[in-house]
Amino acid sequence: MEQLNFPSYSFRFKNSENKVAIFDEIRKKFVIKTPEEWVRQHVVQFLLQQKKYPKSLINVEKVLKINGLIKRYDVVVFNNDGSIGILVECKAPEIKITQSTFDQIARYNIKMKANYLMVTNGKNHYFCKMDFENECYIFLEELPNFELLFPKN
Repeated sequence: MEQLNFPSYSFRFKNSENKVAIFDEIRKKFVIKTPEEWVRQHVVQFLLQQKKYPKSLINVEKVLKINGLIKRYDVVVFNNDGSIGILVECKAPEIKITQSTFDQIARYNIKMKANYLMVTNGKNHYFCKMDFENECYIFLEELPNFELLFPKN
């Protein structure tokens, strides 16, 4: 299995119709382990284990309608109020992250209005905070941890 630029995580696998499937604990089912899915599952574990986001606030691969077109986002982390805190775009490791990748997540975010963006191919990770007032994003060294965004009173 391809080594990604994430900590090492434990995953459950099974063979399904001569293909390897990986268990997605957010969707609670096995999904075919494509290169992009391998990255997506690492992102989910990164959000859960390193950034301490609750499983209940994470959503994976849902349909999104933009300008009449059906699209799918990879990973979303909701805020406690139901708004979108983080939007993640995953690419397969062999896919280079380019301006068009950022254009894609920016188009999605016009509708979703996430405060933070993450773009990754599993090897290179980019984190941004949205500046809606100036219509731009500010690159960050890392995503904030859950307790930083939602401090206990």
